[in-house]
Amino acid sequence: MAAGGWRGGVLKRERVEQLPGLCLEVTSLSSPRLTLEEASSWKRSFDCVLASPAGRSVFVEFLQTEHSDENMAFWLACEELKREQSQEQVCEKAKKIYLDYISILSPKEVSIDATVRESINSSLARPSAHIFNEAQAQVYALMHRDSYPRFLSSPLYKSLEQRLSALTCDT
Repeated sequence: MAAGGWRGGVLKRERVEQLPGLCLEVTSLSSPRLTLEEASSWKRSFDCVLASPAGRSVFVEFLQTEHSDENMAFWLACEELKREQSQEQVCEKAKKIYLDYISILSPKEVSIDATVRESINSSLARPSAHIFNEAQAQVYALMHRDSYPRFLSSPLYKSLEQRLSALTCDT
C-alpha cells in the first residue's frame, strides 16, 4: 500500500504532510469520492492534475518519492500569494517564499535560472503578489516536462487507476 494509504478507491490520509508556509487545500477525498474518470482525466494534461485537489495531493505524494515536492510546494505558495489582497500580507508571504524556496541557503531551494533569481532579489524590497511569476513558470515547466510524464507511468498512479477501475467494475 502506498504511503498515505489507498483503500477502496478513496484516499485516506493517516497523516497529512504539512508543506511549510501554505494551505495545501488537501480535502477529504472520501467526499466526494475520487472516481476513475477524475484520475484518468489527469492523463489529458498536467493542468488537469493541478486543477484537481485529489490530483495535487497524489502528485505531491509522487514528488515526495522523487525528493522534489518543494517544486509543487513553491508553485502552490505562489498561487496563494497571487490571491493575497493585503500588501502587508504580500510582503510577509513573499519573504517567506523567498526564504523557503529561492534563497541559495534554503534546503528546499527550487531550480531557477540566475537571471530570474536576480530579478527577484532586486524586487524583494517592494514585492508585488506577482514577484515570483517567472520563477513559478520555470518550476511549472520543469514539473510538466520532467515529473508529470514519470508520474503518469509511476506505480503510484498505475495502482490508483487499477484500484479505481476495480471499484468501478464492482458497482
